[in-house]
Amino acid sequence: MAISADPPETTREHLSKTGWTYPFLSDADAAVIRRYGLLHKGAGVDGKDIARPAELLIDPSGTVRWINLTGDFRVRARPEEVLQAFDKLSRGGMTSPEPG
Repeated sequence: MAISADPPETTREHLSKTGWTYPFLSDADAAVIRRYGLLHKGAGVDGKDIARPAELLIDPSGTVRWINLTGDFRVRARPEEVLQAFDKLSRGGMTSPEPG
């Protein structure tokens, strides 16, 4: 799923343009984004706070087990990288976040 600091109406508009079908949540007050240290203060249009581009694998207790941070929203982990990290986690190979 994706989480954005945009308000729900902006998120809906964005999804209607992109056609993405996975869950895309609005965290307009950035509570979840802050919890995981992903708030990029003032980096958005007109100095608006935005979420840092990142992919995370989070266990059921809420602990981040893998994270990939980038400085550019267009640069993302490849699906095979995320699946490889998930496989390592499933085998007990990672116990703390690893940069992607």
